[in-house]
Amino acid sequence: MSAAKPNRFELERRKKRDRIAELGHDPYGQRFDGHRPIAEVRPLCPEQPGVHGPKVRVAGRIMLRRKAGKLRFYDIQDWTGKIQLLFSRGHLSDEQWELMTLLDLGDLIGVDGTMWRTETGEVSIFVEKLTVLCKSLAQPPEKYHGARDIELLLRRRYIDLIYNRRTLERLLDRTRIIESVRRTLAARGFVEMETPVLHSIAGGAAARPFVTHHNALDMDLYLRIALELHLKRLMVGGVERVYEIGRVFRNEGIDATHNPEFTMLEAYQAYGDYHTMMDLTEAIIVDALGAIQDSLKVEYEDGVIDFTPPWPRRTYAELFAEHVGCSMNDERAVREKARELEIPTDGVHPDVLVNELFEELVEDKLSGPVFVIDYPASICPLTKRKRDNPRIAERFELFVRGMELANAYTELNDPDLQEELFRTQLAGLPEEESMARMDHDFIEALKVGMPPAGGLGIGIDRLVMLLTGARSIRDVIAFPLLRPERSGKQRDDAKPTAAGRN
Repeated sequence: MSAAKPNRFELERRKKRDRIAELGHDPYGQRFDGHRPIAEVRPLCPEQPGVHGPKVRVAGRIMLRRKAGKLRFYDIQDWTGKIQLLFSRGHLSDEQWELMTLLDLGDLIGVDGTMWRTETGEVSIFVEKLTVLCKSLAQPPEKYHGARDIELLLRRRYIDLIYNRRTLERLLDRTRIIESVRRTLAARGFVEMETPVLHSIAGGAAARPFVTHHNALDMDLYLRIALELHLKRLMVGGVERVYEIGRVFRNEGIDATHNPEFTMLEAYQAYGDYHTMMDLTEAIIVDALGAIQDSLKVEYEDGVIDFTPPWPRRTYAELFAEHVGCSMNDERAVREKARELEIPTDGVHPDVLVNELFEELVEDKLSGPVFVIDYPASICPLTKRKRDNPRIAERFELFVRGMELANAYTELNDPDLQEELFRTQLAGLPEEESMARMDHDFIEALKVGMPPAGGLGIGIDRLVMLLTGARSIRDVIAFPLLRPERSGKQRDDAKPTAAGRN
């Protein structure tokens, strides 16, 4: 695809770039040592207007410019904030003044000067020396502070980051949240490991995988749909508290809470159970929220989410009865309710219908945060059963605003039962609907002996979305997957489809 023909704005900017070079300056800049973050220098400004403060050096992108007589005012921003620059004709050489006149919105510059507060109280830098760091050839979007072309911003995330401050803040908050997760786990003795992205068997979740091919070995491989089975192998090998924060790939739909490539945390603790994982989940999320704000309350859409622990723990059965209107053990009533909602029932296991009704009628009511505990065992093939009721699995899901945020089990470590459940799940099911493919090596690992353990999965993208008040998962992923760009106006609102769950 050939580059677009330069428009008149770009041609004008190219002329200015060439003139900058004629003046002996590199229009694309060199290293600029010793500059300080804008947020760090702003407090150095004198309180009294018209008084010179300390000398400073900063760098940033030009966001706004205006003139008043022999003065020129430029606003620049870096990733910590904005500041006003003040250029005075009487305090700059002719060459420096001309260099300043060759600047445009979007250019990257460095300045040396003194802190100065204007008569109107504006924190400023009185510029003594200007350095061009990169001449921008692209015209900024109109009314940069209100750029709202969603397609443009998603396809050119760099534009979004520059002109919508909240986008940058969210992505920086994402890094702080992930750093906090690592600190919380390290403080509890967990170690971080890396497991393969390419799998010979797509296991550990109910999801359709992406398929690739290894030429040298002439074999198909799958991008991982979960981290689980390799982390459990590490527990078998003696790594008693292990986690991974990694990319996971599921060849499924795109909507406000799903992206085919996403980030998962999975953690496993030997000699724990799903109650252990509830405590760990609370600690991880509370600490993560503390890393980006002082309150445990988050404004989200039209309300507030209060993450103050402890969070309620409600059984799957009681929530089902409350919102569906019948017992999940009453097969006749379950089938009647499913037919009312036009959910296919012929040949469908009653527990599958129970789960579909739960997703349809219960999940949206879970404002949360709330732990939903004790799921039907037949839909949880990797989970240990309750000793006093083998029909119930020791599993929880954490729901916030109707969205599944975390999923955890008391892990199944009986190799014979695990193999039986794998086969039961596989029988008669399309591959993409199977909770776990038959991984014979994993069964062999369980035969060696895996300690009783609790396991936890948290969707990092959804976590960031909820903690930062974002409405869509695309707001917290730097480069979400989009449809191919076509000519004409096109929006990337893919039809929502169900995605597999770990």
